Amino acid sequence: MNKKIDRLKLAQFGNLEVLAKQVVEGFITGLHKSPFHGFSVEFAEHRLYNKGESTRHIDWKLYARSGKLFTKKYEEETNLRCQVVLDCSSSMLFPKDGDLTKFEFSVYAAASLIELLKRQRDAVGLSFFSDDLELHTAAKSSMAHHRYLYSELENRMVHYSENKKKKTNAIQALHAIAELCHKRSLIVIFSDLLDDPEHLDELFQALQHMKHNKHEVILFHVVNKKMEVDFNLENRPYNLVDMETGEQMKLQPAEIKEAYTSSINTYFNELKMRCANYQIDFMPADIDEGYEQVLLKYLLKRQKLF
Repeated sequence: MNKKIDRLKLAQFGNLEVLAKQVVEGFITGLHKSPFHGFSVEFAEHRLYNKGESTRHIDWKLYARSGKLFTKKYEEETNLRCQVVLDCSSSMLFPKDGDLTKFEFSVYAAASLIELLKRQRDAVGLSFFSDDLELHTAAKSSMAHHRYLYSELENRMVHYSENKKKKTNAIQALHAIAELCHKRSLIVIFSDLLDDPEHLDELFQALQHMKHNKHEVILFHVVNKKMEVDFNLENRPYNLVDMETGEQMKLQPAEIKEAYTSSINTYFNELKMRCANYQIDFMPADIDEGYEQVLLKYLLKRQKLF
């Protein structure tokens, strides 16, 4: 599977769902060739038999092939509810002139995750936030609902405005999502976490609110590692612009690289440590890497929940 998907392919193929299917098909094919071959395409139609259940729906042919007891799944069965949450603040538009922005990566990853959830008959909802909660849908598993989610993702990506500056304020939105997800859910968040570091305690209070309400949380920290973490810029003068406030700063990268990389790594390590303390799955997601990191992390988490 290609590590990057050109944004123009969206128009070329017609819709996001087609691309998501391609990503998931490639991912499943890769699983068969990897140490994770235990995850098979059959997870879409079967689930492991639980001792004490009726044996009426056991797939004996599959048992003969695999030596494991699976029961057949049906359309109305929903084993898991997943809320996919996307940060759509202006900082997610970085890099402006790159092959893929952080927001586009998040949209493609979310669409691929929705396709995987659909194959497993799981219910999925979608939320967008910037400085406020902009959209929140309930988790459902119907085909009509999936089409609606894909259309929302497409519209957000195609019409994402660079002119309207949107600041990051995840705290209020995450508190709201914790309450709006009425049933126990797996909440998957895509964000660059470029909020005010002074509000870190409040951010983790919001994440703890989700845990307190019995939700499981995976936090995908979406970054352009090359530039945002490693600060790998050419040694020439730059005029850096804050994408959320419009503030500008002229600098020579070599003069501040050591201090910057030390500071940003300290901040990101603090995020990672706190997530571990709160039993939140923290997953750095470099936009220059493939979507397998997202799909595999979801599958591993799902295995732990059931």
